[in-house]
Amino acid sequence: MIKEGKVSYRVFVIAGSEPLGSAGIQADVKAISACGGYAAGAITCVVDEDTEHVKDVCLIPVDMVVSQIQSFMEDVEADCIKTGMLYSKDLVLKVSETIKNYAGIPLVVDPVMVSSSGDQLLEDEAIFCYKKKLMPLATIITPNMREAEILLGRKLNIHGILDDLKELSIWGNSVIIKSVPYKDKLADYFYCPQNGDFREYIKPIIKTKNVNGTGDMFASSIATYLARGWNIIDAIDKSEDFIHKAISYGAKFSFGTGFGPVFPFYKNYTKLQKENLRYRMNISQDRNNR
Repeated sequence: MIKEGKVSYRVFVIAGSEPLGSAGIQADVKAISACGGYAAGAITCVVDEDTEHVKDVCLIPVDMVVSQIQSFMEDVEADCIKTGMLYSKDLVLKVSETIKNYAGIPLVVDPVMVSSSGDQLLEDEAIFCYKKKLMPLATIITPNMREAEILLGRKLNIHGILDDLKELSIWGNSVIIKSVPYKDKLADYFYCPQNGDFREYIKPIIKTKNVNGTGDMFASSIATYLARGWNIIDAIDKSEDFIHKAISYGAKFSFGTGFGPVFPFYKNYTKLQKENLRYRMNISQDRNNR
């Protein structure tokens, strides 16, 4: 229920920034806005990348990141928190310690470890800190297949995926492993340890390189529906539909030479196209009347 006089559905994101607008906190803000939430956030690092490679990462001082979190949480508060790229062991540790002070607020942990092009985005020593400090606070974690294997320390057992899911939920969190090959399709696998709910989301492969930021947007979509008061199952269902349509629409566009963005505002696409058409028709008519 919307509280009159207050901004509702507040999702606070702790993540990196990049210049393309297709991943990181830029993607988070777009997904949260598209799904009906209010997006705010703390910048953890600035990534220099093009559509093919990550070129450099400039870290924001850890104390500054923590201060950004505290400034928002102690003044505005949040209905859900989502973490993205944290990069270093020290940052994972300090963010975990800070978030711990806001118990009761749902936490979506997207363990950003590799980019779409395969570049590693996390220091090796930060992985242990993720599992020791951050995962126990999470409502749900959202690794893709490669990130799940990093967390497990081994390859996924596709024929025993439930066991892998259970291993990644030993901290009490739900887990969804994304983009696992399934015959000629892709599958996402979800597990909730509280009720033993196991679900498969089988979907066709969309032939496109415009998939940069899909993990960011998917996790932020889940965070938004949790902020809106949806239960975890319904939030996952809705977010699966959202990201599939965002990829489908994004596949229609050309963006650079490598991995481009998805299109989260697909609901407004037809409306905007019609608005452009009416504008051009009016301009043309005005010229003809002169």
